[in-house]
Amino acid sequence: MAWNRLRPYVMISPAIVIFCLFFIYPIGYMIYLSMHEWNFVSPDKQFVGLQNFTTLFAEREFVEVMQNTFTYTALTVSLTMIISLILALWLNHNGTVYSFVQGAIFSPHIISLVSVSMLWMWLMDTDYGLLNWFLNLFGLSNVSWLTDPSTSLFSLVIVAVWKGIGFNTLIFIAGLQSIPRDMYEAAQLDESSKLRTFWKITLPMLSPTLFFLTIISLIGSFQVFETISIMTKGGPINSTNTFVYYIYEYGFRYFKIGYSSAAGVLLLIIVGLLTILYFRLLAKRVHYR
Repeated sequence: MAWNRLRPYVMISPAIVIFCLFFIYPIGYMIYLSMHEWNFVSPDKQFVGLQNFTTLFAEREFVEVMQNTFTYTALTVSLTMIISLILALWLNHNGTVYSFVQGAIFSPHIISLVSVSMLWMWLMDTDYGLLNWFLNLFGLSNVSWLTDPSTSLFSLVIVAVWKGIGFNTLIFIAGLQSIPRDMYEAAQLDESSKLRTFWKITLPMLSPTLFFLTIISLIGSFQVFETISIMTKGGPINSTNTFVYYIYEYGFRYFKIGYSSAAGVLLLIIVGLLTILYFRLLAKRVHYR
């Protein structure tokens, strides 16, 4: 009898151990390091309390990093969701052409970010890039996509949207195909317009899909690292530096482990608060049939 009660806990114990070892412990140790000053070399860690956090907010560079991160996230998530939904509405049909386009749109998602970054670095090259060559055909001057502070962050948004729309589009298509056909038949009988049908049937029934994709896109945008590390290194003039790259830079280039850990704790808090806020505001508006 006792074994029957203990058996479920024994069965899930490996998962609990792995979760604690690779999730709970790193978070706890990061919080511990955020209250210390450590250079990664000396075994001694000096306790400084909340000094690393106060230093963070006193740094103008970090304020710019926060602005860049929120701007990048807002643009990437909104553009990816809008474009993906439009493509899904267009591709939600049977046919060889639609299947081919779906596969072509999804292909960037399976390409590594390193390869994607190298490709877009060539496309956005100021002198020899394909994008500027295309602009020159229309008599427009070259754009310094990655070397001008006014365009560099938006250039990274273009890369993120290009890579992300394929996955989101396929998930949206799956959501569209799960909507009962009889609802659209009832709308046709009522002579409802396509726009009204979209707002009253399609969008509400897609709300679980929208909810899921927005959450994962939001978290993924806050964690952007590879494209920045390869394409811009946070420049020019700190215009593309974001949270994760800032944490990496101060942790593994300047060896300010306590300072970078404080930035990591702050990132964890911000993402957690945004997720909770999103759930509180929109979870009740999600329709699960």
